[in-house]
Amino acid sequence: MVEAAAELSRRERRKREVRGRILEAAVELFDAHGYQDTKVSEISDSADVAHKTFFNHFPTKQHLLQAIAEHSMNEQLAGIEELRKQAMPTAERIERLFEWVAGRASEAGAMRPELLHEIIRFTHANAAEGEARKLHDAFASIVRDGLEQGDVTRNHEEETLVEMLMGAYYVVMLNWTNFDGYPLRERARDAGRFLASAITVSRGDTR
Repeated sequence: MVEAAAELSRRERRKREVRGRILEAAVELFDAHGYQDTKVSEISDSADVAHKTFFNHFPTKQHLLQAIAEHSMNEQLAGIEELRKQAMPTAERIERLFEWVAGRASEAGAMRPELLHEIIRFTHANAAEGEARKLHDAFASIVRDGLEQGDVTRNHEEETLVEMLMGAYYVVMLNWTNFDGYPLRERARDAGRFLASAITVSRGDTR
């Protein structure tokens, strides 16, 4: 029984390792050539797996993109949570959030439009499983932390402030994917500064 469990564990580790190689190869090729111009056979060759093995892990290329989008979203959520752990005024936290998001996004290559659209589609298509709520709650946590710290305005409802943060995030990201030459880092930095000044107050100010 112990040997059977050990064998199952080895098979599971092997399965995860192969899946990871496919994902890594896909991201590299998508970044270099774009999602549409990358063939499954090219991903399989780069990952050094058989064509059939690819489809054992991902029924279609779209399923592969969804897995990449899900991973990217989880990284964003983890990044926001890590930012929350750092002691700083809310204004600085908001500015750093938008700078961090822009920095991560700018690392994407030719795949960026498909990836961002898939992240949005995945998030809202899986609303019943709480995916959309996870992103909302991540932004809400920053507002809530600020309210507890006493440096976020109480002039507006908490949900309104959350929606302003999320709205700016979506606008900056969508503009970046749709407009050639869009200055992502500059616009994200400006959006972060604007929001920081708009929703924060001096610590202890109850306005």
